[in-house]
Amino acid sequence: MAKKICVLLLTAVLGTMVVDAQVPKPTIAVFSGQNATIQNGLPLITSNKAREKYGLPLRTDVQRRPLRFDSLRPQRLAAPVTVYIEAFSAHPLERDASELYAPPDGYVNPQDGAFNEQRQGPSDIPVHEVTLRPSDGLYMLPYMARQADGSAWDGYCTSSDAPRDQCRQNYYPNASRTFEEVDRFYENPFSSKADFDFYRAVPPAGYRKGLPASQRTDVGEGDIPIEVWGEDFFPSGSHRSEPARGGLARVTNMAQKAMGSGRYAGGIWMAGSSQIEETVYWLNLLVDTQVPIVGNASQTGHGTLGNDGNSNMVSSVDYILSGLWKDSNGLDRIGVVMVQERRAILAREVQKIAARPGGYVSTGGHGGVIASINPTTLTSLPIKKHTHTSDVNITRLPASVQGIRHSDAGIITVPVAIKDQEGDLLPTAIPRVGIVKYATFGGDDYADDPLAEVEVSARIEKNLQEFPLSGFVVEANQPFGNVHESLKIAMDRAVLRGMPTVRVGRGNTEDFTRPSMFLLGGGNLTATKARLLLMAAIMKFGMLPVPADPDHPTEAEVEAIQARLAVYQEVFDTH
Repeated sequence: MAKKICVLLLTAVLGTMVVDAQVPKPTIAVFSGQNATIQNGLPLITSNKAREKYGLPLRTDVQRRPLRFDSLRPQRLAAPVTVYIEAFSAHPLERDASELYAPPDGYVNPQDGAFNEQRQGPSDIPVHEVTLRPSDGLYMLPYMARQADGSAWDGYCTSSDAPRDQCRQNYYPNASRTFEEVDRFYENPFSSKADFDFYRAVPPAGYRKGLPASQRTDVGEGDIPIEVWGEDFFPSGSHRSEPARGGLARVTNMAQKAMGSGRYAGGIWMAGSSQIEETVYWLNLLVDTQVPIVGNASQTGHGTLGNDGNSNMVSSVDYILSGLWKDSNGLDRIGVVMVQERRAILAREVQKIAARPGGYVSTGGHGGVIASINPTTLTSLPIKKHTHTSDVNITRLPASVQGIRHSDAGIITVPVAIKDQEGDLLPTAIPRVGIVKYATFGGDDYADDPLAEVEVSARIEKNLQEFPLSGFVVEANQPFGNVHESLKIAMDRAVLRGMPTVRVGRGNTEDFTRPSMFLLGGGNLTATKARLLLMAAIMKFGMLPVPADPDHPTEAEVEAIQARLAVYQEVFDTH
């Protein structure tokens, strides 16, 4: 009996120790991508409080009466302030259960606002007394700022048709403010579970006047220099811009350094709802990580009515922390996913079809939705290679490959550097892969002349002059991947000039397009996803061998091309 009591006492003590111990929270990396509506703040509109104070026209409803409620925006207090909150005002039925409540802190005279601990008259209002402090964080407050000329702000810009330099930025420079606002106003769904580091990969907003290092809220060293709209940051809206193809190198390098550091339980990639489906697949192919990366987007701006982004971010954290993605060795067995409206969809399959709730689907017709969130429940597992198992991730890419160039001697091979000495992907290494779309009755005539496909012919010549790594994707018919004869010959002509070309079915294909003599088969990939996989494969294998006379290849030269295509096809069959 004594031994049993000792064991019970020891268990009780150890249990207390576990409860009292400071358990470290996991850390999650959060990356900001281009056009990220999920990081798009509401327009800072001058409130009626300010308009009344400065004698400006009030904001009105359709009947030209002052708006019922003023505009409020999350802002910080500059100094402590004592406020009196009316008791029983948090819910219409609070007073119905008044006997369950402690007495109020005092009463306020509605005429002069005087506070007394005891009721002074029948009209006194019972109140709670509270001191609000700057350290509390953000509060919803009237927006009091005006334009430099004293007029009110009615939108992001000084006027509806103002040029870019007369506009304020509505997007946040990184996701830290988005996370802070959600944490502040929705009972700490982030900070109660994890810590977060914020990265500006190809962010939607930037510092046009630079930023001292002491004011940085992201992971980085040193001052941020002056940033240029459309080169360093990429917003949406009336002054929309997108990063160029070489920006994929910055995306890859930043994500790889962070996710390969071993510091993080997972990563969250935030980008525009229309672009994110491609970026998450690129990360799925290129980033060598053993923990999950989750894509997040929002169909509506942060803070707007019906905003879905906040829920998506919380669901992404829950997915990462659930651990359901782990295999028996604790490694990610799923790869990059897109978490949207409490569903996790594989990066390979996810596609946006509409800017509304439920606007993301799984393409390919054979799965793709692998988990339901809240509660997080795994429903299936993918068989395609991804992240740390990908054959084309950055770790497995060579330092250089063979490209091609046009010269006076014909088409020659040239070395193309893929990574620098530190192992970072070079912007100049990202291949130029174009998409050609087939349409019925698309031929100009019956001559089967490949040069009649002037867009393809011009691009072939442009590639040979300027892009030593290049290729094509043909979005062909369904399900066989056929095109009209002149286009087929034009695409064969590209292959015989060293440019790998893959064919896929049209739209959201559910069949599996197979290879032909010279064309790779893209399976059930969409054209945009096939383009990304081809770009990665070109950086892995380089360009195809070019016959001495591309228009008249020998049998041995054709066999050499097909042998190299077989290596490419293996990647398309497994990724």
